[in-house]
Amino acid sequence: MISREPKASAFSAPPTGRLAPSPTGAQHVGNARTYLIAWLAARQASGRVVLRIEDIDSPRVKAGAFEQTCEDLRWLGLDWDEGPIIQTQRLPFHQAAFERLRSQELVYPCTCTRGDIERAASAPHLDHEGPRYPGTCAHRRVADAALMGVRPAWRFHIPADTPSFHDAFLGAQHLDLHAVGGDFVVWKFADTPAYQLAVVVDDAAQGVTQVIRGDDLVTSTPRQLLLYSALSLQPPSFCHVPLVVGPDGRRLAKRHGDTRLSALREQGVRPEALLGLLAWSCGWLRAVEPISARELLPLFRLDTIPRQPFVLEPALLRGIGYSG
Repeated sequence: MISREPKASAFSAPPTGRLAPSPTGAQHVGNARTYLIAWLAARQASGRVVLRIEDIDSPRVKAGAFEQTCEDLRWLGLDWDEGPIIQTQRLPFHQAAFERLRSQELVYPCTCTRGDIERAASAPHLDHEGPRYPGTCAHRRVADAALMGVRPAWRFHIPADTPSFHDAFLGAQHLDLHAVGGDFVVWKFADTPAYQLAVVVDDAAQGVTQVIRGDDLVTSTPRQLLLYSALSLQPPSFCHVPLVVGPDGRRLAKRHGDTRLSALREQGVRPEALLGLLAWSCGWLRAVEPISARELLPLFRLDTIPRQPFVLEPALLRGIGYSG
């Protein structure tokens, strides 16, 4: 079993955390909880916070979402020391990393469509993962791309053994990437970087040492650790926290009513009221009461956060003055 944990230092420097929203839609209460945890973890340790706007998924980017995201974070009282850094403005750096992977024959050109993969799937899969890639194009070499006549996507060859890692919230983790997704895309048909490659390149370049995000991204971590190793980059520490879900147990969506932060503001909900609800959900307050982000700094603890998702009942939002 391969271990890809960050190297310990005799003198631990303050961490550099990051907030990395995607402008593909409005930020909601679930996003706010994860951002709050990430911000508090960095600030309580006298660390820095980087704000990066992850807009590489360009077909889904919504006009005005970037500006609204910054307004949402300021409303919550979450500041940052660097940024906002726009991910699509860093494409030359992503391209350079991709060429390095190509030069090592760590990737191969793939012409399979999503439909091809779904038709070949023979095992159940996680909804957000998609079916496992069956390896149809894995025999190809980098040079084969010049003979195809079409622009391919590029997949990373997963080695026989996939990395284990220690998660600051979940503990020891080991996922078999051959069973979960298979060889993954690092460069898309549109000739743009995929999420896994872009986030590794950007976190390393921006000195991020602490990544705190939702536990729906646990399966991304071993993939990113493989890329850190292939590119000779030092990985950060990882921490995956439970999501906020609706009463039906599914992640927040329109079917659960309007939980956008902008909608809360429009109804006059104070940020301290929402922060009090989120702090209570994390075990930092015994009851829901107004509190600012700065006032939460001495109360922040990872080990009090419940292991299960936080169920956002409509009554909880009504309790802070929001009808949805």
